[in-house]
Parts: sequence; structure tokens; C-alpha cells
Amino acid sequence: MTSMQLGLIGLGKMGGNMAARLREKGHEVVGYDRSPDQRDVASLAELVDRLAAPRTVWLMVPAGGPTTNTIAELSELLAPGDLIIEGGNSHYVDDRRHADELSAKGIRYVDAGVSGGVWGRQNGYGIMVGGAAEDVAHAKPIFDALTPDSGGGYVHAGGVGAGHFVKMVHNGIEYGMMQAFAEGYELMAASDVVDDVVGTFDSWREGTVVRSWLLDLLVRALEEDPELKGIRGYAQDSGEGRWTVQAAVDHAVPAPVITAALFARFASRQDDSPAMKVVAALRNQFGGHAVTKSAGDPA
Repeated sequence: MTSMQLGLIGLGKMGGNMAARLREKGHEVVGYDRSPDQRDVASLAELVDRLAAPRTVWLMVPAGGPTTNTIAELSELLAPGDLIIEGGNSHYVDDRRHADELSAKGIRYVDAGVSGGVWGRQNGYGIMVGGAAEDVAHAKPIFDALTPDSGGGYVHAGGVGAGHFVKMVHNGIEYGMMQAFAEGYELMAASDVVDDVVGTFDSWREGTVVRSWLLDLLVRALEEDPELKGIRGYAQDSGEGRWTVQAAVDHAVPAPVITAALFARFASRQDDSPAMKVVAALRNQFGGHAVTKSAGDPA
């Protein structure tokens, strides 16, 4: 594997584990984060100075303003031929705007949807890329190092914006799958028929058509807290679910399951429902989004 040098901005739960995996695979990572305890350099200017041209810089910062502001600052520091990879969860429309603005300065742009949560360092990440073929090829050693060792988990989905578009759809599908597991849990728990709800989910992990990593994580969460007493029935939506529903409206594509799952998350903010406890527990398992009961919450 060709060794590369990479600047990585944002060393949180995802970015920090990605940096560790890349280093384990033999790549040089120069990391920057607002937290002094995690970073290798103290500023974006220092990060750019540490990289050899043509530079490759990967962003793992929150979508929206933080990403836009970071790209704007980098655009004044990087040189023609350098490459920015936006690995957060930006809206694909924003990707196209960023790419156009950077192109005027000769700076290349690739968007990369990343899935894998806090388990990505160990298992590898799913990487969904959008951009020009030559720009994607330049960064391919980085993508190869981040994806699973089996060789799967990677797609060059299309031009700029395609990577985040398919990641958006991926997350919309994830909403629907999580909601289905959650409703199944609530139904079995509410019945007077099923004595072993946790064992039932565990049995589905082998030989059934619903076996999946999400199911594995659900069983893990239920083994830790079978009645989910320590988790609030509240599930935040990260933005991609809303964008997926909006894209479905824009393209006149019916998406009733994803839409209903999004609205169920809105409903979770009103009642502490058992189904939403499952969704919250699953998010906690794969992303570290802990939502536990506070002292003032009802039992």
C-alpha cells in the first residue's frame, strides 16, 4: 500500500479513531483539533506548513457553519493542486458550492460520507465518495486504509456531492431499520406471550433474514440493560433524515418508511416511549451518543 501524508482536522470520536487507523496502516497523519490535548499542531496554518505539496486535508468537523468556516480558512492557506476531502455529514448541495468556490483557486474537492461509528477503527469504515475521478484516485490509498480489510465498504458514487447524497440515503434507511427493531421490541415487551425478549433478538442474529450489525448492537444494548431503564426514550435526528425526506419530495419519490421513522424521532421528544429507548440505545452503541436518565427524569 502506498503511504500518504494527510492533514486531518477534527479529532473527536470519529476523526480520532480514523487518525489512529490510518497510522496503524502506515500513513502519516498531522492532526488538528480545537482541544490542545489531541492535536499535533496548534493552528490550520501550522498544519498546512507541515504538509508537503500537493497537500491532502481531510475535514471531520460538524456540518454547516463549522465546515464552511474551516473550508474558507483553508482556501486562503492552501495552494493550487491541493485537495480537500470533506468527511463530515455536509448536505450535498453545500458540497457543490464549496467545490465551485475552491475550483476558482485551483483547489480540488472530494466529499466522503463515512459510516462505522466508534467501531470503525477496529472494523473499518464504509466510505462513499463523490468527486472527479483523478481527485478520488489521488486519495485512494487513504480510502483503502480506512475501509474494511476484506476490501469492501467503498464506492466512488459519482461527481461532487454524490458521496454525501448516498450517505444521506444510507442514514435514512438506517432510521427505518432502527425504528422497525424498536417497534418490534415494544410489541414483544408489551405482550403477555413472550417471556424472553432479549433471547428472541439474540436468536435472530443467526440464520434469519433480519440479521445485521444493527441487530448485534441491539442485543448488546439489551444485555447491558434488558429493560432499558437507564436510557431516556429520546432520539435526536442528525439532519440526514430530514434531508433524505426533502430529497424524496424534490424527486417525487415515495419514502413512507423513512419519513415515518423521522417523525417517530420527533414524537420521542414528547414521551419516554419503549420504542424510542431502543433507538436511543442503538445510537449509543454505534456512535457513543449516550442519552441517560438525569436526576429529574421520571422513573
